[in-house]
Amino acid sequence: MTPLFDGIASFAQGRDSRKFSIEEAVRSCLDRIENLDPELGAFLSLNPNAVNRARQLDNRMARNPAQSPFYGYPVAIKDNLHVAGMPTTCASRMLANYRPLENATVVDRLLKAGAVILGKTNMDEFAMGSSTENSAMGVTRNPWDTRRVPGGSSGGSAVAVASDMAPMALGSDTGGSIRQPAAFCGVLGLKPTYGRISRYGLVAFSSSLDQIGPFARRAQDALEMMLVLSGPDGRDMTVASRNPEEMRRDFASEVRGMVIGMPEEFFSDGLDDGVRVSLERAREVLAAEGAEFRPVRLPSAQYGINVYYLIATSEAASNLSRYDGVRYGYRSLKASNIRDLYTHTRQEGFGPEVKRRILLGTFALSAGYQDQYYRKAQQVQSLIREEFDRAFHEVDMLFAPTTPTPPFLFGEKSSDPLAMYLSDIYTISANLAGLPALSVPSWPTAEGLPVGAQLIGPAWSEGRLLKVASVLEEAVGVRRPPMTGERQGGEAA
Repeated sequence: MTPLFDGIASFAQGRDSRKFSIEEAVRSCLDRIENLDPELGAFLSLNPNAVNRARQLDNRMARNPAQSPFYGYPVAIKDNLHVAGMPTTCASRMLANYRPLENATVVDRLLKAGAVILGKTNMDEFAMGSSTENSAMGVTRNPWDTRRVPGGSSGGSAVAVASDMAPMALGSDTGGSIRQPAAFCGVLGLKPTYGRISRYGLVAFSSSLDQIGPFARRAQDALEMMLVLSGPDGRDMTVASRNPEEMRRDFASEVRGMVIGMPEEFFSDGLDDGVRVSLERAREVLAAEGAEFRPVRLPSAQYGINVYYLIATSEAASNLSRYDGVRYGYRSLKASNIRDLYTHTRQEGFGPEVKRRILLGTFALSAGYQDQYYRKAQQVQSLIREEFDRAFHEVDMLFAPTTPTPPFLFGEKSSDPLAMYLSDIYTISANLAGLPALSVPSWPTAEGLPVGAQLIGPAWSEGRLLKVASVLEEAVGVRRPPMTGERQGGEAA
């Protein structure tokens, strides 16, 4: 079944010319979900009001022309973002029956622009994972090869976009949870600068690292969503007062003359040969467009995994302490006193990976160890930030792999937490430094598996990153998994 439209420009043209109605566009997505999702498992819940909202938008449009390209546009939402009246489960038994009373700020802004929420997507429980194998609601499968993981934690959102069940989706990125699944599923995923987008209504994992961002097929689409989502919010004081239109201006810049750094630490012996070959081809495309490449050093990046799993787990232990069986969420029926209530509720409500991270974080913050672990991690985090700052005095952005390997098989890393954690080795540093970073599809491996090229920029450079991504998009082509549509673009690397 061929999608009715291919991106937001195609949608707006078809909508405005009455080639199709908004209701038809939404029903088309819902039909694809019905046909494909039983095998892929990308969605946890669907919006029962989606068709009615589409019909209402059609009626309004009959009286007044659409004012926004997002008017009527179908979007999927990761299930750690609040949509009023719909479940927000975080793919956890702990929140299986939780329904928020208000929207996340990003959801409010999408609805104000006219978007239609299709449903909520699967994820690793509380966004803790790199494969969407940690969901209490079942796994999500990669549409390029259903034996393989889609990445995580935003695996459902990435699969929804890759399989055209939703033309765009929202995810969250704490250490690579947008970029890694984007790379594994062959779509574009953007983690914005910390403070670009409000986090109000995002269920917290690690508050100093979490960011919300888009999945899309095209750089132009991601730009349009960023323009809708960005800007100050009185409910999140970490959001900067910057004009989102600066991203549109930067998107219009030229690649010719840009200086792009290649961090030596990101092209080490641990990089898969198929990924390396694909990225070399991508580098050649950008060089042919007039970009200059220079080697750079980020020596402290090698400690990124260690730093991340101290800071993130410490903040997670604090944030998840609210799930105690008293105020909301799951409550154990085995308890006879308050101590047992806490113990049984958290034992039964949380999955193994969440418990592991809570224990790590609690230990790192415990008396006698906080200075030794948590504060030391913060000091190294400052070094990482300083090294990025020095690099951006020499180059405009960095070019690197998103992941060290193509998507791996289910179960391949699930019994070895350290091996799983290392799949985020190239994405974590951008979160620690609060920098914008994206993954854009590069050429697939010889086996036909997706590869992502990562671009990391100085703060507030999302527009320039998306411009470079658009050049690679044009060269690589927009490819679709065989099970969901014909592949487009050239041959494999």
